[in-house]
Amino acid sequence: MQNSENEGVIVLGATPIGNLSDASPRLKEIMLSADIIAAEDTRNFHHLANALGLKISARVMSLHEHNEAHKLSEVLELAKAGSTILVVSDAGMPAVSDPGYPLVAAALDEGIRVTAVPGPSAVLTALALSGLPTGRFTFEGFLPRKAGERRKRLDALLHEERTMVFFEAPHRVADFLEAAIEAFGADRQAAVARELTKKFEEVRRDSLGELHRWALGGLRGEIVVVVSGAPEPVAASIEDLLPKVAELVAAGTRMKQAVADVAEQFGVKKRDLYEAVLAERKVSEI
Repeated sequence: MQNSENEGVIVLGATPIGNLSDASPRLKEIMLSADIIAAEDTRNFHHLANALGLKISARVMSLHEHNEAHKLSEVLELAKAGSTILVVSDAGMPAVSDPGYPLVAAALDEGIRVTAVPGPSAVLTALALSGLPTGRFTFEGFLPRKAGERRKRLDALLHEERTMVFFEAPHRVADFLEAAIEAFGADRQAAVARELTKKFEEVRRDSLGELHRWALGGLRGEIVVVVSGAPEPVAASIEDLLPKVAELVAAGTRMKQAVADVAEQFGVKKRDLYEAVLAERKVSEI
């Protein structure tokens, strides 16, 4: 069903992350009406269509992380020719830790219309069920498999105040949680969600330390880990900073410069700190 006036469109379709009943009516409609369906795994797409009782007449082509760069030009040309192209991943919304982003970016550069059929999302489902703050969050996806690279990424998130959402393979969850403990501490609150929307859905909420002990027993299924953000830093009092100024002065730094350096480091007003230093000196001279 080509669009009028030869205007093609690329549609990102969110597919169920577990429960097939979560397939929206709009998703079913576009699956039946699209000219081309670009699927992360064509076998999985046909399985979904059969499970939904849909007879697909569109051409189904593969579009995954290993061939996306080579298929971009073909998909773009089809859209330019007026085709409606439905893009689906194996589960959830395409382009979110799944194929799709390079295609969307290229299509927008070419002036091709891109829209979406929203629906299931493992990221948002796990976040909502985690019991952790949801007002601000960051999605980190899959971290590197190598321990050193994974630790580097986690260290960079040490002061992240937003709730953090990660994807992880079931056989690496214990290693991930161990690395998270090293980076954030065993007491940081977190949640591990598995098999979301499926029969054996489970969300375990606890400290990273307790979750790590639990995960050592082995996990199965699709995993999402949600970690609370860093607590807001406690503002240092002026009195607590006086010894730091004294240390710098004793090491040869001029007092005004020492006050400026400490005030900037700890986020206090330079004038307030300077007046406190002078007041302490007067007391010591009495």
